[in-house]
Amino acid sequence: MPTPSRRPHDIQPAYRFITRADPSTALQIMTLYQAAGWWSSTSDSLDLVTRIVQGSHCFLIARQASQIIGMGRAISDGASDAYIQDVTVQRSLRGRGIGRNLVKQLSQRLMADGIHWIGLIAENNTLNFYAPMGFRAMPGAHPMVKIVP
Repeated sequence: MPTPSRRPHDIQPAYRFITRADPSTALQIMTLYQAAGWWSSTSDSLDLVTRIVQGSHCFLIARQASQIIGMGRAISDGASDAYIQDVTVQRSLRGRGIGRNLVKQLSQRLMADGIHWIGLIAENNTLNFYAPMGFRAMPGAHPMVKIVP
């Protein structure tokens, strides 16, 4: 009996923490940032991606063959607190558990590193995505940002 071909929703990516981004990896990560609407195509650079990967407490990619299809990272003081951010999956592959697995693996890594206060900012109506993984709104707290030109 022939082996059934894999359907697109059966994708089982490989997840890997990285500490450095070669030019090809940096380009794919930059493309994910741009596709998520977080970066413009003109103001951000491969050098910035390289610095972000190196400066993160941990940076996780999801890869299918040679293509990076998802990413997430955590920033931390390395002792008590961490924030998960920049979790995104290629739009055509969303809804298949890839993002959930990224958050799960980031959280497990942080807890293994002794960090048990893990925050994030759920944007663009993503509360329902994060809530089943144990994240909840912080009463009385409001995310704030200061962008310096």
